[in-house]
Amino acid sequence: MTTSSRAARFGLTLCLAALGLAASSAFAQKTTLQVYTALETDAMKRYKDGFEKANPDIEVRWVRDSTGIVTAKLLAEKANPQADVVAGLAASSLALLKQEGMLMPYEPQGFKELNPAYSDTAKPPSWVGMDVWAATICFNRVEAQKLGLPKPESWKDLTKPIYKGTISMPHPASSGTGYLDVSSWLQMWGEEEGWKYMDALHQNIAQYVHSGSKPCKQAATGEFPIGISFEFRAHQVKKAGAPVDLIFPKEGLGWDIEATSVMKTTTKPQQAKRFADWMASKEANVITANWWAVVAYPGVASKLEGIPDNYEKLLAKNDLEWAAKNRERILAEWGKRYEGKAEPKP
Repeated sequence: MTTSSRAARFGLTLCLAALGLAASSAFAQKTTLQVYTALETDAMKRYKDGFEKANPDIEVRWVRDSTGIVTAKLLAEKANPQADVVAGLAASSLALLKQEGMLMPYEPQGFKELNPAYSDTAKPPSWVGMDVWAATICFNRVEAQKLGLPKPESWKDLTKPIYKGTISMPHPASSGTGYLDVSSWLQMWGEEEGWKYMDALHQNIAQYVHSGSKPCKQAATGEFPIGISFEFRAHQVKKAGAPVDLIFPKEGLGWDIEATSVMKTTTKPQQAKRFADWMASKEANVITANWWAVVAYPGVASKLEGIPDNYEKLLAKNDLEWAAKNRERILAEWGKRYEGKAEPKP
């Protein structure tokens, strides 16, 4: 080998070594964001992939559970916070965390493009909405016909004796959907009448389950012909071919907002803010529109099978701050009255 060949090979080796060091250094510098979420598992991968493609130096590590469990976990960790960001959690839960002083006020890039009705009204906001989700009854028409059950049209219909033992509903301490049901009935009819309604409904409940999706899945399989759930899961089971009709009770629909917040105690504020920026982007909202009829970015929502065109007008009056402030009291009262029909916790 000639001297020049040796020099060329040596130079190539140094170059490859430098590239290797640069690559390992870039990998080592990748920041991991701990993101607490109650997002449906169907959606999590799409958000993670989209964000990491736009921000290759950041990795999202999800910590997922149902809304009530995530909320309780965040409150329990208040003295020793683990999350950098919260995404896809109920705004009523985030309002509670805000009251506890746990959130960092931050207006993400592009915020002015979003519908302000679906975010915190403070300036800057402590939580920024992604989408609205609302109560929907899943009704298995095949199983109902076998049992001679008429199709309900209202919440009050569900208290009729013919429905005894045929209804499942999310547990409000575990599920954000369950809590929006309970808080909406109390707001809709006043507390005295709201509790009377739930006493009557309780007579017909077969089981309170620890997931907002599960009642609709149970209706789809015929385990219980009627499931109080929400439109995301209702749309999904109908799309998959289950003999399920979607019912939107005429008194109005309880609802909440899935939203994103930066935790005040994050040690990675710049990366956490970049995550909040991306979740407020049109790109993220287009992903959201795959499953939700009402999204924060105007004009990107599409028509979903089974969801009526006037869906937004069916949403009941809802004071999210009231729901947050009274959450502990409401759940304690609910537990005293109805816990006996809760499914065992997993």
